[in-house]
Amino acid sequence: MQKRAEQTRQTLIRAAAELIGHGGLREAGLVNICESAGVSRGALYHHFATKEAVVVAVHEEARQETSAMIDAAFDAPDQEAASDAPNREAAFREAAHGALSRFSSALSQALRDEPIVRAGLQLDPDGSSDSDRRLREEVLTAVRRRVSTLLPELPSKEGDLVDLAMVLMAGLESLGHADETWWSPATSDRIWRTLRPLFVGPTATAADSGEPGN
Repeated sequence: MQKRAEQTRQTLIRAAAELIGHGGLREAGLVNICESAGVSRGALYHHFATKEAVVVAVHEEARQETSAMIDAAFDAPDQEAASDAPNREAAFREAAHGALSRFSSALSQALRDEPIVRAGLQLDPDGSSDSDRRLREEVLTAVRRRVSTLLPELPSKEGDLVDLAMVLMAGLESLGHADETWWSPATSDRIWRTLRPLFVGPTATAADSGEPGN
């Protein structure tokens, strides 16, 4: 019985997420959520006190998923190896690029395949869509904070690169709502490969590919 109750709860959350993802918060009304989930109003109220509580649950699950993505991208062996590298600055720049690339690819995959992440990024903790408090802005701030631990003393150039990374990830998220090819991990990976020389320098990139540097 408990398992079935949890399945119903998750069905309601996913139904709300799909409605928000396709039509915005205005589509996630009580009737629409129940119809999409295939449950009665009574079943919804058994799990959530209000319709807004369902939307808050979408935000919270998306927050948990994106937090796990950030940890997976930034808690990687290349960052530990950078501490012992002969050229620590270059190694940490490489590690920062790698972490940003991994996170961007994982986020693209989730945006394409996970309605809860796609919808949750548009929501604030109260279940509304205050643009200054949306999960998207919280995620970008968290990513920037993790990059700053790799590049703690950001000169202007590195600071500009981090700004560029934030704009890129926000842009991919926004563009994907009109054309989901922008949410392809392959697209994200291709763009980050193009940006790699800005992080690690053209000579290092050419050496990795076996091509002569400029």
